[in-house]
Amino acid sequence: MVAALASWLDARAWNNGFGGRWLVRIEDLDTTRCQDGAADTMLRQLHDCTLVPDEPPVYQTQRRDRYAQALAQLARVDRAYPCGCSRKDIETALLAQGIARPRHGERIYPGTCRDGLRGKPALSRRFRVTESACADDSGAQVRWADRCLGPMEQDVATEVGDFVLQRADGPFAYQLAVVVDDAAQQVSHVVRGADLADNTARQVLLQRALGLPTPRYLHTPLVLGNDGQKLSKQNDAQAVDTRQPLAALGPAAAVLGLPTHGGPVGEALACWVAAWRDLYNPGQ
Repeated sequence: MVAALASWLDARAWNNGFGGRWLVRIEDLDTTRCQDGAADTMLRQLHDCTLVPDEPPVYQTQRRDRYAQALAQLARVDRAYPCGCSRKDIETALLAQGIARPRHGERIYPGTCRDGLRGKPALSRRFRVTESACADDSGAQVRWADRCLGPMEQDVATEVGDFVLQRADGPFAYQLAVVVDDAAQQVSHVVRGADLADNTARQVLLQRALGLPTPRYLHTPLVLGNDGQKLSKQNDAQAVDTRQPLAALGPAAAVLGLPTHGGPVGEALACWVAAWRDLYNPGQ
């Protein structure tokens, strides 16, 4: 609810209060992790809270042809290649180099298949983060200004390595899909949770390789449990109850640093739009 409220407020506060379009996208490519009815429940909860998208929601499972076209475009210029490495293969290669992966850290791809599969079957397709196999890594250093987190920087070559664009069993990666969709939907501002901030540099590299514009980014604070981890369905967080919309929106507004408001919902949202404009200065 935090990211949904933040992005809705950002769209409404945009252009000195005249507003922009608020778009909702259902990122359902990994069907093994998507529960039946989850998207409908989310859209109903948003509607309960008067957070209604300005266009019909886009479902990524209906756009696979667009992702395939983008992947083919990258392959034509040698920015995408097949990889035969399993996760175990990657960890073994890293350990052989004396590199141990942190418990929650990235599994940095060591480049095993950059120059060919060497007889292995392809398990995925990866993005070559530098423009050619012999190029240095300077082009993989990405800097951007996050509207909430401030100046950000990541060296994708050393902190991530060549990353997956599509798995052999079919699903396209989040990184590729959102880059293609942001451009197709003419998204100018992305507002999402801070747990996705470290995806930004990868997406910027893909945008550059595909000749697509880069939106402005804002990553919101997360709702954390007592253990300091993000609350989510993976750690048994309680589902949001939107039968009392203000009771669902109020805590989300507090996480975003917005003032308390007793309602009704329409007045609370109007108050928060004005406060949001002061906090993040959309349009400046």
